[in-house]
Amino acid sequence: MKRTYLSALLAAALIGGASASTLVYGSGGEPVNLEGGNVTDGNSVIVHRQIYDYIVGFKLGTADLAPGLAVSWKPNANYTSWTFTLRKGVKFHDGTAVDADAIIFNVNRWWDPKFQYGYRDQGRTYESFGEQFGGFKGDANSVLKSVTKVNDSTIRFDLTQGVPAFANLLAQGYFGIASPKAIREQGAKYGTPAGTPVGSGPFKFVSWRTGDRIVLAANTAYWGAKPKVDEVVFRFIKDPSARLNELKAGGVDFTVDLAPDNLAAIKADKNLRAVLKPSFNVGFLSLNTKNQYLKNDKVRQAISMAINKKEIVQAFWNGLGTSNASFLPDTLNWANSKSVPADYKYDPQAAKKMLSEAGYPNGFTLDLWYMPVSRPYFPTPKPIAEAMAADLAAIGIKVNLRTKDWAQYLDDRNKDPGFDMYMIGWTGDYGDPDNFYAAYYGTANATQDSGYNPQNIAKLLDQGKSALNQADKAKIYAQVHELTYAANVRLPIVHSRPLAAARTYVKGWVPSPLGSEPFNTISVEGKK
Repeated sequence: MKRTYLSALLAAALIGGASASTLVYGSGGEPVNLEGGNVTDGNSVIVHRQIYDYIVGFKLGTADLAPGLAVSWKPNANYTSWTFTLRKGVKFHDGTAVDADAIIFNVNRWWDPKFQYGYRDQGRTYESFGEQFGGFKGDANSVLKSVTKVNDSTIRFDLTQGVPAFANLLAQGYFGIASPKAIREQGAKYGTPAGTPVGSGPFKFVSWRTGDRIVLAANTAYWGAKPKVDEVVFRFIKDPSARLNELKAGGVDFTVDLAPDNLAAIKADKNLRAVLKPSFNVGFLSLNTKNQYLKNDKVRQAISMAINKKEIVQAFWNGLGTSNASFLPDTLNWANSKSVPADYKYDPQAAKKMLSEAGYPNGFTLDLWYMPVSRPYFPTPKPIAEAMAADLAAIGIKVNLRTKDWAQYLDDRNKDPGFDMYMIGWTGDYGDPDNFYAAYYGTANATQDSGYNPQNIAKLLDQGKSALNQADKAKIYAQVHELTYAANVRLPIVHSRPLAAARTYVKGWVPSPLGSEPFNTISVEGKK
């Protein structure tokens, strides 16, 4: 089913003739897969946004909801039942209808562990669904009770509790709607490099050359704004310096997650335009409480005091990052507790003393895993990891730095015994504290990596999800903030303003604060 790169070029030529236009995106890494509902990472989601449509969309460049495959939606009075009216006449790239049956097929894949076409016995986990919806069918904390076809263009979701942000949950970039016909035909190959992902989005899949690129062609029959280029190429370039060099040379047209200290050089180049994305993320160090040392509260507190976060952020973010004691970005600071200090205390002497009190006067050895790709919150992961390792060595904790393939990294962190410590982060999918906290606290699915799932936090997160106004939410999440700060399990290192850049002929690119956006508005007129 996979086509060659040559066929991609031919496809573009058929679409646009001799004047076919190609938009080349420099990606910080390769997607884990192209299967809706089965990813957690931004390198995957940015490609999904081109191939798939979503039940609910976002207004360009904002976190405000907009019609997607659903033209309208309405909850009942207590937000326990939501009815969505679907857009009529939309077709998947294979010509089949995007209707109520297709939507329900996708939801059941993600939600129901027993669904025939979920392929969980072949490695599918649908981790994002479990995190964002409280679990899967049959789980005590799952917020979804049922999904029902009212008619061909109407579906209803019934919930176990009121969820005012339910439409936001469906709009997240993980949950692209795929063709049931393609999934049935391809089986477990669907979404892998050996398969052909089929959505209804502005671009159609052409090819995936592992380790190199993905090629998409314009969907000229798209129901929304027609693509302004004939072809999009995603090139996988892990090193941010290499991505910048390719941008300067014209090998890519635009790119993201560049090293902050490159800002001046980008501004000085007349052929480039610097793009500073909004800060709506958190990069953090996660500690595994299943580890023999890290299960000790004093050890985790010692680590929190040993890392000089302020100095690390100053050294590696060049003014494009801030450090504080909140898991939430500044735009959600209304949900922070006033009783939590502005930042974690940096005191290596006190940390060393606490380590001794915990029973480890001579320290011990831990692995610290750093991601092999650039992310918006950690654009240069390895040197940041080296800085943290040096701080920990100063209090007697010897650190082995480790990394592995990105897909394996994301998968293995959740497999016992897991990583001792690892770098990870989160870019918000919508403007609610639940989106940040629920991804890493409160359910068995969200805490596989850390082994830390106290019921008081889980209960508060359920209450926060159901709260009807910001004042009530603020009271609940202030308690969550206090508990998570004291736990020292997820140590926030930075909230960054990601640096991106484009060549000056790239027009119409409106980066989303949520980290991914469709490319159908982008043109490359004047590109040579």
